[in-house]
Amino acid sequence: MKNLRKEFPVLSQNTYLNTASSGLLYDSLLDYRQEHDLDFLIGGSTFRDQQEKFLNTVRKSIGFFFGCTPENTVLTPNFSLGFNTILNGLEKKKKVLLLDEDYPSINFAVANKGFEVCHAKVNSSLEQNIEEAVAKHKPSIFAFSLVQYTTGIAIDLNFLKQLKLKNPELLIIADATQFCGTKVFDFNTSGIDILGCSGYKWLLGGYGNGFMLFKENVLDQITPDTYKKAASNTDYDSSYTNLRARYECGHLDTFNFGSLQYSLQYISKIGLSVIEEQINELSIYAKTELTNLNLLENDVISRKNHSSIFNIKGDQKMYNSLKEKNIITSLRGNGIRISLHFYNTKEDVTRLVDELHRYR
Repeated sequence: MKNLRKEFPVLSQNTYLNTASSGLLYDSLLDYRQEHDLDFLIGGSTFRDQQEKFLNTVRKSIGFFFGCTPENTVLTPNFSLGFNTILNGLEKKKKVLLLDEDYPSINFAVANKGFEVCHAKVNSSLEQNIEEAVAKHKPSIFAFSLVQYTTGIAIDLNFLKQLKLKNPELLIIADATQFCGTKVFDFNTSGIDILGCSGYKWLLGGYGNGFMLFKENVLDQITPDTYKKAASNTDYDSSYTNLRARYECGHLDTFNFGSLQYSLQYISKIGLSVIEEQINELSIYAKTELTNLNLLENDVISRKNHSSIFNIKGDQKMYNSLKEKNIITSLRGNGIRISLHFYNTKEDVTRLVDELHRYR
């Protein structure tokens, strides 16, 4: 992994602990992006002639990487646009279960559209809280982040399988933006009906790309009858009227989606299982060190498994002090968020811990 760090120029000047905010651009992806735009530069409109054929290869790459058919893989500039499109097509009488203090792109998007809402608390008993909320409120939809963006608390994927088995009519929609690219994952065998992700964080795809994955027949089930009726009564090209067109309306940027495809191939060459092992090792090390400093909340400490996102006790002054030392983090919630990817090392964590010792 240390050899890979040379591809990420930011790492030569900074201790970068902020992938949960933005993944890094790397040398070979920059080369790809420059070649892409050179082709556009010399090709003009002829460059666009292969657009749809190319985007089909992107759908196949995403589907292969995450275990979903290309037909059920939708391209979208980001998770939020895809999620809002889903919500716009659902009946507002449906009740939606949310996690308290989840990402605003989920919770505010649901609340401002007039759905009836209920909540489950995010703490050390997260899965039990969800199960009890489903039994009590009987929601039609459960929408949530797989990893909480402030605390890093991650929902148990096996729990989601069991939840779906016990509640087959519950539509489970997951935002995986803080998850995809950190663990080996097969959507087809998961308990999730719809999974969405923006590609600019752990997938290192840069900005302006994302995707939505749908289990078989789910895309059809959530498409409004008015849309399907209108589509059946026109002779427009199917690219304007198929089930994906609600999400893929307008021209999709081959620069952005090509960047995502390139990064999926880059991650595959490293090996996602290798990346997962590296992240897990860093996460365990960081959790131990930060626990020893009494900088983590009890809800995080008591969880058996955790992501590589941690929110440590700290304020603006501490954040500024770390930034002055070129330790890049984020202010989130009531503390300072750090996040570790495969290009991080134990030395990065040690440097953070050493600075925190000095600060105290």
